[in-house]
Amino acid sequence: MPKNNAAPDPSLYQVTSADGTEISFERSGQGQIVILVAQALSDLRDNRRLGALLAVTHTVVNYDRRGRGNSGDTGAWSVVREIEDIEALIDAHGGRAVLFGASSGAVLALDAAAALPAKVVGLIAYEPPVIVDDRRVPVPRDLADRLEELVRDGRASDAVREFNRVALGASPFMIGAMRLMVGPWRTMVAMAQTTVYDTRLCVGLQDGVPLTADRWKGLRGPSLVLVGSKSEPFVQSGTRELSSLIGASYATVDGAHHATPMMKPSALIPSVLSFLSAAHP
Repeated sequence: MPKNNAAPDPSLYQVTSADGTEISFERSGQGQIVILVAQALSDLRDNRRLGALLAVTHTVVNYDRRGRGNSGDTGAWSVVREIEDIEALIDAHGGRAVLFGASSGAVLALDAAAALPAKVVGLIAYEPPVIVDDRRVPVPRDLADRLEELVRDGRASDAVREFNRVALGASPFMIGAMRLMVGPWRTMVAMAQTTVYDTRLCVGLQDGVPLTADRWKGLRGPSLVLVGSKSEPFVQSGTRELSSLIGASYATVDGAHHATPMMKPSALIPSVLSFLSAAHP
């Protein structure tokens, strides 16, 4: 079961993952368990507003993925380790949960749902960053190696800049604006190693070619893929293809864009609650 962390925040708890890594999380609300899986360069603080809205009707588990916030980072990374982190959280809360993931967190949620079909009873994926056509330049497959080298050489800030530029497609102006926000930029730099993890997580999904179903053939529970109406064309086509491939429901959130789960999560609530109610009345 969860145990109180020694950290000053009394609402913070921990579970121990299969490889011994301590995973920190917050819990709020009552009802069906919904676990929030954070996007790249984010920790649980970025999902608190979404969590608070969902906690009105559900028990929300909002956690720091390994290498972020108060969670540990034991040993070599693999997607299996991150799935084990999610499994430890599910097991600590009754053995069954719905996952909500955004961006790369949506990819991890998809992988976890496919690997744990008896434990993940529902899945909501907001804009997993798949590139399936020529509407965006593919992400180079050697990007993770380049980022890892930058971090190893003590150039964590450069790694964050390169990840934003190449993986996220951020313009020089946008990156410059982010660097002017000193506190948030320092937070991202502190988790620069996780840019390597998220880039490796998405390898094979951002090549600009159609997806195959092999990666998620274990999916069993109901799923919903969401996209914002203001998101880029490659996101629109990628999410449509993905939803068709896995047999998921598909919905467009009016006025939303890639950062909406953090910036205006209330826009997502009608779609999310409708799915949760229909899938698990």
